[in-house]
Amino acid sequence: MTLLGAYGYSILALLLGRLDMYFDLTILVGAGVVAAVFYESLTKQRAMDHLTDLTISQTETATLYSDDETVPVEELTPGEEVLVGQGERIPVDGTLAADSCTVDESVVTGESLPVEKAPGDRLVGGSVVTDGAAVLRVGDPPTSSIDRLTTAVWLLQSATHGLQRGADSVAGRVVPLLAGGAVAVAAVVLATTGPIAALLGALTVVLVGCPWGLALSTPLSVAANLQAAMERGIVVFDETVFERVRETDVVVFDKTGTLTRGEMTVREADAPPAVLSIVADLEARAAHPAADAIAEAFGDRVTDGGTAASVAEFETLGRGVAGTVDDDRYLVGHPDLFEERGWSVSESIATTVADARTDGHLPVVVGRDGEAEWTIVLGDEPREGWEGVLSELGERGVDVVVLTGDDPEATRFFESRADVTDVFAEIPPEGKTEALCRLQSEQTVTMVGDGTNDAPALAQADLGISLGSGTALASDAADVAIADDDLAGVETTFDLAGAAGERVRQNTALGLLYNVLTIPAALLGVLNPLIAVLAASISGVLLAANAHRPL
Repeated sequence: MTLLGAYGYSILALLLGRLDMYFDLTILVGAGVVAAVFYESLTKQRAMDHLTDLTISQTETATLYSDDETVPVEELTPGEEVLVGQGERIPVDGTLAADSCTVDESVVTGESLPVEKAPGDRLVGGSVVTDGAAVLRVGDPPTSSIDRLTTAVWLLQSATHGLQRGADSVAGRVVPLLAGGAVAVAAVVLATTGPIAALLGALTVVLVGCPWGLALSTPLSVAANLQAAMERGIVVFDETVFERVRETDVVVFDKTGTLTRGEMTVREADAPPAVLSIVADLEARAAHPAADAIAEAFGDRVTDGGTAASVAEFETLGRGVAGTVDDDRYLVGHPDLFEERGWSVSESIATTVADARTDGHLPVVVGRDGEAEWTIVLGDEPREGWEGVLSELGERGVDVVVLTGDDPEATRFFESRADVTDVFAEIPPEGKTEALCRLQSEQTVTMVGDGTNDAPALAQADLGISLGSGTALASDAADVAIADDDLAGVETTFDLAGAAGERVRQNTALGLLYNVLTIPAALLGVLNPLIAVLAASISGVLLAANAHRPL
C-alpha cells in the first residue's frame, strides 16, 4: 500500500507537471523491504551453516563394490552395491548385501549402543561402521535419512509461524485504521485546500503509518531464534515449537537414557570371585540390561579350578534366573523374587537392598540353596547437571514428572527431590503413551526422551524433545532434537522460547508506540512524505536491530 500510494502520487504529479514527485521515496521503501528480506535470508543461511556442522555425517562420495571406483553419491542408483570400510560413514540408505558388521546409528536414531547387522538388515545413511566392513545395496530412492533434516529446516523457515500470524494480525488491524485515517485527512484537506494537497496529506499518513517495519521484524526474530537454536545444538522441526514450549505445564522425563546415561554398571558386589563367576555364567543366558551388566563385569572371573562349571536346570524367571552348579541351586534376581519362591532373606541383605533403592540404584540378590547370601548393586550413571535442569524447570513454575520402569521402592530417590512433582513407576515402554494421555487431560505436556523406545510417547506429547547419544536428529516423533546429548539443552530450549516471545512482544509494543506518535502528527499535517519515509525507515531499522539482538 505504501509503495502504490507513493508511486501513484508521483505519476499524477508528473502528469500535472508538478515538482513534488516521490519516486525516490518509492525506491527507498522498496530497497528497505528488499534489504530486510535479504537480511532475513542471510540469517537463515547462517542457521543452515550451523545445521551443516551438525550434519557433517553426510558423505559426498562412495566406493563401488564391483570395481573399487569412487563415484559421487548423487550418481548412485538403486540396487548398486557400495563398499563401506570400518570407521567409514554409510553414504545412503539401503540394506546389508553380504557379511555382517556393527554400526553406530546414534547420529540418526539416538541409540547409544552399536547395532549388529546381518545380511538383509537396513543400513541408515550417516551412521558409522564400527566393526567389520559393509557391502551396502543402495535403496530406492538413493538418499540418506539425514537429508530429512535439511527439508525440515527449510519447511520451518518457509512456514507462517504463530508469532508471524500474531504480527500479521496486529498489522491487519492497523492497516484499516490507517486507510480510514488517510481518507479522513484527504476529505478534510480537500474541503479546505485542494485535491493535490489532499492526496499529499493522505500519502503522508500512509507512509508514516504503514506497519511494514513490524511485519518484517517478526520474520527476522524467527530467523534469529532459529540461528540461536542451531548455535546451541538444538534443531527444531516444527514452526510452533517456541510457542508450545511457553505453554508447557508439565515436563515428563523418561528416566533411563534421559536423566541417566542409560548404561547399567556394577557399583558394588560382596560375593566372592567364585560365586561372581557363577552369577556371570547364569546372567549371560538372560536378556536384560542388568544381566548384561553383570555378565560383562564378572564374565572373566574364574574359580579356583578354572572357569565356572556347567549350569544345569537353568530357568528364566521373569525377574531373575536360576540354575544348578556343582549340586548347588543358585537364584539371582529381584529381591521380591526370593520371597515369592520361599527363599530366606536376612536382615542385613534387606538393609543393603533398602539402602541401594534409596540411593536410586538397582539391587540384585544372589542366593544359594534356599537362602539369600550376597548382593550386587547396579547403577545407571546420572547425566551431568540433571539436578540443575530439574531445579530450573521448577523455578519456572513447570511441574516435573519422571517415568520409569523401576519398581516404586527404587523411585524414592526421585520422589525425595523437591523439584519432582510426581514419579510414575513400573511403566513399560508401551505404557508411556497412556501415562501421557492421563496428564494431557488437564495440562499441556512436554515429553523428553532419548529417542529409542519412547517414540510413541514423544509423538503423543504436546511437544516432544529428543535427547540421545550423537545427534538423534532422525527421531520422526520429536519436535525438537538436542544434538549434543546435553541435558542442559532442555533448559536452553525453554530459555530461547521465553526470549523469542519477549522479543516479538517488544517489537509489537515498539511498533504500536511509533504509530501512536506519528499517525496523529501526520493527521495534523505536521509531517510531509519525506519525513514520513525517514521516520518509517528508522522505525524499521530499530525493530530489525532489536529482532536480531543475540538471545
